[in-house]
Amino acid sequence: MSKVATRFAPSPTGPLHIGGLRTALFNWLYSKNKGGKFYLRIEDTDKERSKEEYKLQIIKSLKWIGIEHDEDEYIQSKKVDNHVKIANELLKKGKAYKCYCSPEEIEEQKKRAKQKKIPYVYNRKWRDVNNEDAPKNIKPVLRFKSKIDGSTILKDLVQGDVEIENNTIEDFIILRNDGTPTYNLSASVDDHLMNMTHIIRGDDHKINTFKQIQIYEALNWDIPKFAHIPLIHTTDGKKLSKRDNASTLDDYSKIGILPEALRNYLLRLGWSYEDKEIFNLDESIKYFNLEGIGKSPSKLDMSRILSMNEHYIKNIAEEELFTKLKEYFDLFKEKVDLKKEEKIKNSLSFLKNKAKTLEDIYKNSKYIILDDVSFNEEDFKLIDDKSKKIISEFITKISNLNKLSKEALEPIVSELIKINDTNFKGVGQPLRIALTGSKFGPGIYDIIISLGKEDVIKRLSKIRN
Repeated sequence: MSKVATRFAPSPTGPLHIGGLRTALFNWLYSKNKGGKFYLRIEDTDKERSKEEYKLQIIKSLKWIGIEHDEDEYIQSKKVDNHVKIANELLKKGKAYKCYCSPEEIEEQKKRAKQKKIPYVYNRKWRDVNNEDAPKNIKPVLRFKSKIDGSTILKDLVQGDVEIENNTIEDFIILRNDGTPTYNLSASVDDHLMNMTHIIRGDDHKINTFKQIQIYEALNWDIPKFAHIPLIHTTDGKKLSKRDNASTLDDYSKIGILPEALRNYLLRLGWSYEDKEIFNLDESIKYFNLEGIGKSPSKLDMSRILSMNEHYIKNIAEEELFTKLKEYFDLFKEKVDLKKEEKIKNSLSFLKNKAKTLEDIYKNSKYIILDDVSFNEEDFKLIDDKSKKIISEFITKISNLNKLSKEALEPIVSELIKINDTNFKGVGQPLRIALTGSKFGPGIYDIIISLGKEDVIKRLSKIRN
């Protein structure tokens, strides 16, 4: 058997979909597990909808999540001459024929099938007709001569044996009347030319697989092994589409999902290995196999993604987390000056504790980023005269401190509690509101230490005055 070769073949007609990303991941992991090659094929023959920006986005998205393809991208539109050549070869072999049915005839056939409540299958009118009888005013399409008798068994590496009656597969079009090839022809030819050994894709492609097997057989080509993975569904059981919220990779990167977390989640979405949940990159490659893929659809669960992301945020090295956070700020948020960047970096140990996403860390650190605190109106009402007195006393006491630390601050807070006949909340809450604009957020000691003495006094003085 030749060296394992897999591919991911997206159409650049929109941003990379989360389902496509999982398909790419499974193909990549399988090839790497077997010491093989993984290729990226851009199926850009739909000239009206295909855009360069989407192609670049696909490549960027794959790289972001850690998937790197071997060799240069295979651009399908540059191989059309090969597809047409093979179509004409099938015609010469008697494996294809010219169909002169008008669009009106085809529509009438579809209408009758609908009335009878049966699937539409082309009636093979021109399959065995002499072309001399063909109308001169109609440009023909080229149809493949599908098998009529018997059945075909697909030995699917995920689904097991799948059998289909051959007469249920219509004589499908391989060349349109403008001479352009269709998907099933192009995909078959490209997979052959690329020496693909394994085709791993969504199970919505099963009918295409049976058509493509017949093309392979007609040309006496080696047939690749096929693995059809169940689709991803929404939480209410519907097939996930590009119209669904959080369906594209951009949706996840914008809220601050880490690539490692999303990759781990997608790996576990429909695949399992013993009772292991967390996989680093090397482990993902080592343990991945097709046997671990289930046969049932998986549901995209945002709460599970967030939980996985929270795990990675809490366990990743803070230096690496800060690098990712800085990239996130640069891409999606405002520019942060170096001084404040350093404060955030030094505060990650507590900022990450209540965060499920990079967006959460951003929100938790806004009090550091912003020079002027924006107050929640309801929270600001909580700062009464007694609170202002406590704030004033706090300023006086920390003014004498050389360094802000929890050990230095705790006695001050305890004293303020005692002399003002209050509790920890009575001191901490007005301080937190005055420093961050909200009664919610990190611990008061963490806030004070992260801001530094100068900024703390500056902000509190505005309230006192």
